[in-house]
Amino acid sequence: MRTKFEKISLVVIGAVLGVSLSLNYPAVAEKDAKPQLPLDELRTFAEVYGKIKSDYVETVPDKKLINEAINGMLTGLDPHSSFLDVDGYKDLQAGTQGEFGGLGIEVGMEDGLVKVISPIEDSPAFKAGVKSGDLIMQLDDKLVKGLTLNDAVKLMRGKPNTPIKLTILRKGEVKPLYITLVRAIIKTQSVKYKLPEPGYAYLRVTQFQEHSAADLAKAIKTLREQNKAPLKGLVLDLRNNPGGLITAAVGITSAFVPKDALVVYTEGRTEDAKMRLTANAANYSRGGEAGDFLKDLPADIKTVPMVVLINGGSASASEIVSGALQDHKRAVIMGTQSFGKGSVQTILPMNNGTAIKLTTARYFTPNGRSIQAKGIVPDIIVEDATVNTADQGMNLREADLSNHLSNPKEAEAPAKETPKPPTVKKDDKQSADKAPMEAGTKTDYQFMQAVNLLKGIDILAPSKK
Repeated sequence: MRTKFEKISLVVIGAVLGVSLSLNYPAVAEKDAKPQLPLDELRTFAEVYGKIKSDYVETVPDKKLINEAINGMLTGLDPHSSFLDVDGYKDLQAGTQGEFGGLGIEVGMEDGLVKVISPIEDSPAFKAGVKSGDLIMQLDDKLVKGLTLNDAVKLMRGKPNTPIKLTILRKGEVKPLYITLVRAIIKTQSVKYKLPEPGYAYLRVTQFQEHSAADLAKAIKTLREQNKAPLKGLVLDLRNNPGGLITAAVGITSAFVPKDALVVYTEGRTEDAKMRLTANAANYSRGGEAGDFLKDLPADIKTVPMVVLINGGSASASEIVSGALQDHKRAVIMGTQSFGKGSVQTILPMNNGTAIKLTTARYFTPNGRSIQAKGIVPDIIVEDATVNTADQGMNLREADLSNHLSNPKEAEAPAKETPKPPTVKKDDKQSADKAPMEAGTKTDYQFMQAVNLLKGIDILAPSKK
């Protein structure tokens, strides 16, 4: 019998397949009623297939035609459903283990071009200066226009230490940018931590991987030992975190909220797609209570003052964590509005080593909010001081993607006008032309505002010149 843990394992696409929170339910469930096949439409499909086979200018292998038909059927549904060939499925599985090959970018498709959602920290793309919102128009000498996302991904994959030249369109730049990257095995350290000053801890989660929650628990214990006293404040940094395993999201949230508190629930058409995940070891640890890596955390970690940093690159699992902590009034959410991906994709393996990634449900925060196409709105807006004010609203979000799912809560009732959260004005001395800031340091304006808030400093008061 499958364990509950196995039923809720979530997968993120990884290095180059885009922001995707994916729920692995039992692969094939028996349905009470089998859908009736649309015979007229299938006859049309067979007729088109036959015409291509007989009349197309070149001979096309059957496998290619079938795979393209399957992919088109899925990608036409929404931005996150797709067909994974054998290599793509293997890459997806490897990505959840924290090691995979590629360039280190989360991407989607927009207007026929590959659009960068977020570069993965410490990857070749990140180090070369690839930015969120960049449009990749050419890979070496191959134009992206006309390719499927999977085709583009295949071109970006390759043996480690081999180069590839990206031709990029970037807002604000008159001419295309040419960036040469060297492919690498991407080994991501999903949890980073430090004690920037006595009493105040900094935890950064870059992706939600299989061991992220356990690694966060170890980090908390280490920071507590380094401080030699209860912490006065904690900053959890989820900026540019594209998501990952829901079990990791539940585990990380559970470190800070009471046991059995609701973290997230999902709703879909089938019973398998309806779940309520609480802060319980059964939902985040393969060993259940016996393997609960959170059970010996310091008790005060449940009450330490806390700020969570998010931005437009925070998606899926990041939004589950920040939404739950916001609903439980456990942390102040700070930064800018998140990406807004509130749908769940089931990974369904096929018999031939391929798989399909199918949107099967939407997820909701404990208070019943849908994040889909909306995102998490911070309690306090603090803009990134290294980004030009004019460019703040240009970040790619779920609502910008073609065929994105609607927000069901907004469809149920007219949207009520909600008060805008207070905004901390940018420090004019910080220039967008500076080198990228180092997260969790004095060069990180959003982080410093989080620390100031934890210290009780009124960050909303006008600064004295």
